[in-house]
Amino acid sequence: MTITRAITLAAALTCTSLGVPQAVSAQTPSAPAAAPAAHPAAAADVSSVDAILHSLYDVISGPAGQTRNWDRFRSLFYEGARLIPATPPIDGPPRARVLGVEDYISRTSGAFSQQGFYEREIARRVDQFGSIVQVFSTYESRRAADDAKPFARGINSIQLYFDGTRYFVVTIFWDAERPSNPLPAKYLETAGGRE
Repeated sequence: MTITRAITLAAALTCTSLGVPQAVSAQTPSAPAAAPAAHPAAAADVSSVDAILHSLYDVISGPAGQTRNWDRFRSLFYEGARLIPATPPIDGPPRARVLGVEDYISRTSGAFSQQGFYEREIARRVDQFGSIVQVFSTYESRRAADDAKPFARGINSIQLYFDGTRYFVVTIFWDAERPSNPLPAKYLETAGGRE
């Protein structure tokens, strides 16, 4: 979740082809899509926009060698959710790599076992209509929680769904800051309010 520079690094190192979305089964218009029942979420993790974003950054952060709580991570996402880094490779134009939740877990577990990774939100812009929420969450990534400077910054574009009782992450689509793509000042300020 980013989510993040870790995904970008892991995807660049280990992902050689785009993820392929699974086929969606046909449903009647009145039938709701299934939620991730195999990994129920703690109410405190998903009760508000603020709570689910805090949980998302918290669950991926930790020292080298610390196994992340992947069941907690899974519980934040709606079935079929996607994580999509858009950072360009060193040798070519930008392209989006579509990852499922399990793809993200398998591609970042190795990186997290070798390096500390701490990501935190530094600004947020929120738009909401009905049950859909669009968040531009500006992040900083560090190797240790107390590092003076981040090694990376960027924006996670996070789409959330509220089903009337809890929030789900549907998509995280992100890009990292680089000399040709600096963070605009408007995304370094919080707008739309935190809860």
